[in-house]
Amino acid sequence: MKENKTKPDIRFKGFTDDWEQRKLGEIVGIYDGVHQTPKYQDSGIMFLSVENISTLQSTKYISEEDFKRDYKVYPQENDILMTRIGDVGTTNVMTDNTLKAYYVSLALLKYKNTNPYFLSNAMQSNYVQKGLANRTLKTAVPMKINKDEIGKVDVILTAAVEEQSKIGSYFKNLDNLITLHQRECNQLKELKKTMLKKMFPRDGSNIPEVRFAGFTDDWEQRKLGDVTQIIMGQSPDGSTYSETPKDYILVQGNSDIKDGWVEPRLWTTQMTKKADVGDLIMSVRAPAGSMGKTAYNVVIGRGVAAIKGNEFIFQSLIKKDIEGFWKKITTGSTFESLNSNDIKNSNLLVPVNEEQIKIGQYFSQLDNLITLHQRELEILKNLKKTCLKRMFI
Repeated sequence: MKENKTKPDIRFKGFTDDWEQRKLGEIVGIYDGVHQTPKYQDSGIMFLSVENISTLQSTKYISEEDFKRDYKVYPQENDILMTRIGDVGTTNVMTDNTLKAYYVSLALLKYKNTNPYFLSNAMQSNYVQKGLANRTLKTAVPMKINKDEIGKVDVILTAAVEEQSKIGSYFKNLDNLITLHQRECNQLKELKKTMLKKMFPRDGSNIPEVRFAGFTDDWEQRKLGDVTQIIMGQSPDGSTYSETPKDYILVQGNSDIKDGWVEPRLWTTQMTKKADVGDLIMSVRAPAGSMGKTAYNVVIGRGVAAIKGNEFIFQSLIKKDIEGFWKKITTGSTFESLNSNDIKNSNLLVPVNEEQIKIGQYFSQLDNLITLHQRELEILKNLKKTCLKRMFI
């Protein structure tokens, strides 16, 4: 950003005046949370800390007596909370007057004449984030910004109340959309965890709790190596690796898998062991047991194995991972790993008819819904990043 820039790139129609530079301390009152760890209880006044900034909801509570003793100033509707220990500079706006307590890891910003949604997002701009970073004690563990330093940070804003209101409303609506998709995505993920428990047999049983109509037969135990082909990876010569597209996509571990699919990150010109389109990819090193699929023909390194299995097998292995099965059989004291025999000899309960296909289809559709919401969420988050750059200075 040029130092003499006084107007954002994008504005609502009708606004042309220069924006002005102010200190945060001139436009908000800044307050501290309690420094001592409170005495928690099951109900009472909700207690917020840095990890609660995205939702402003918590499962921790303190008594009304402690609240009255420790909080002469407390969050109210349209106030801003900002993280200041560990994570520095993330903000959120209070939406109601329900009493809430807050820890020292959060700073309370009480706005004076500034639209809170405008200011909260202005504080996410690169300009303000850089100012906060410059005053953050990075040598502290965890890093933090002192309360008095927050007020010294510069922010550039419009003095026009109507322009602040329009910008604030735009970002409030965008944040609500992001929250909606995040909530739906989280709910679908929780649904999947629940159905993995109910549609696969529990320990000691050979039939699941929930089944498709028409299926009553017991499931049968098989070893994974007997029902599918498993190929352990072999890393190419490191000198052949490239971050620009070459002959083959290289998969080395969990870092090459995003949202359950291989995502090209590295390439190689050397073919060692390979996996084909549609194969299942298992990480065999930390975190051992995490699963993905590949939509590419790939070279697999030592950190992964390729499994030629169907959708049912894929979901079965995901269930094992969620339940911590693989962690129980990993080897290595400092670097956990799974060997070929560990994987091949692992037991699976499987239906021996088309129930297997129906279960696979159900979870595939559920995964597609999750992916859809994740993509929408990513689009909205990227839109917000772009708007923060172009609608603020």
